[in-house]
Amino acid sequence: MAVVQNLKATYTVDERVRGVADTVVAIDNRVASVDDRVACVDDRVARVDDRVAHVDEKVTRVDDNMKGIDARVAIVDDSVKVVDDKVAEVIHGAQIISVKPRKSLI
Repeated sequence: MAVVQNLKATYTVDERVRGVADTVVAIDNRVASVDDRVACVDDRVARVDDRVAHVDEKVTRVDDNMKGIDARVAIVDDSVKVVDDKVAEVIHGAQIISVKPRKSLI
């Protein structure tokens, strides 16, 4: 009788261990699935990082171009001030002084 009870207990323990093992396998599969999803998200983030870096390069180029434009605008502004001064002299009756044409700014 003790042997039968021992076998029943062993069988019950074996079934519980199999259940735990099945649960562990299921959890392992879920973790593997999560790992795959995280890897996919990492790939997407890397692509976004690449795009942001590309946009940063474009913004830097635009900024550099704007610096050149700012310099040109300053030159034009200086030229306009000279012309404005000459016009003011003419309006107020001063002598007309010839203005030499400047190089093209473009």
